[in-house]
Amino acid sequence: MNQTKKDYHSSENGKTVLAANIAEPFRKEIRETISSQYIERPPKLVGILSNNDYGARKYAEWTKRACAADGITYEMREVPKHKIEEVLEEANQDPQVSGIMIYYPAFGNTPSFYGTSMDDYLRDTICPTKDVEGLCYTYRNKLYRNQRFLDTEKQNKCVLPCTPLACVKVLEYLDEYDNSNVTGNRLNGRIITVINRSEIVGRPLAAMLANDGADVYSIDIDTVYLMRRGQLLETTDTPETCVRKSNIVITGVPTKEYRLPTDWIAPNTTVINVSSFKNIDETTLMKVPGIKYVPLVGKVTVAMLERNLLRLHKNYSTFQ
Repeated sequence: MNQTKKDYHSSENGKTVLAANIAEPFRKEIRETISSQYIERPPKLVGILSNNDYGARKYAEWTKRACAADGITYEMREVPKHKIEEVLEEANQDPQVSGIMIYYPAFGNTPSFYGTSMDDYLRDTICPTKDVEGLCYTYRNKLYRNQRFLDTEKQNKCVLPCTPLACVKVLEYLDEYDNSNVTGNRLNGRIITVINRSEIVGRPLAAMLANDGADVYSIDIDTVYLMRRGQLLETTDTPETCVRKSNIVITGVPTKEYRLPTDWIAPNTTVINVSSFKNIDETTLMKVPGIKYVPLVGKVTVAMLERNLLRLHKNYSTFQ
């Protein structure tokens, strides 16, 4: 998609790309689908919130506003932590609910009797037919094995995590994908650094980009890995050397203290911030020649959430 003057704010050297413009075509399609097919019984999304995390509450607000504007029934159930599993199971069993999401972190890294952490257990407790964020084991397993359909007939596409999918749509919009190549090879030759390795964003995002042909450096607090074609490889690269050689840099550090050094970023790099906090000094970044910068992806993430909900509603809901 070619950019126009309405698509970005320009500075001396760089361009700040507006997420709202990327999201709007998807939301327009969603509104048209609902008004033409589901106007009497629109899909219903249940969001479960049990924390005061700034990013989680912001995501909940965006979700509520977008659903109201696009004709989707949205219900936020704010509950104490010890009630999450009970409320989740009620939504799993309710035929009127087409999609369920939990605003993480719920328990964070608190150990769990049921597995590595309680949040991991909750992700896997959401029924796959209602997992609007695509974070349960069924979808993770398919993603990491680069299997894009649930069935051998290739009728039901897998649901992909919303924020990683939003990043893919942003990169497509910015012409980072080479559509002359076959699917699965459209990022061939691209080097990408993802600074985050959470189960919600960084890990699935690295896998999705590697599945599309890129070399992806996955950076966490104390480790750096190279992901290439489904293989996780050890590397001697440092965060600095990864960023310096990258065509695309995606930051998702969930703290206000973190700042990516701007002098690591090469000219003509695409930079996407998926954190609720600014992970980079924007004024300095805009002085780097040829920069394309997306400071927020939240509106695209919500559009992908709605898109996933429609897919689940169409494929599995008996309440239509």
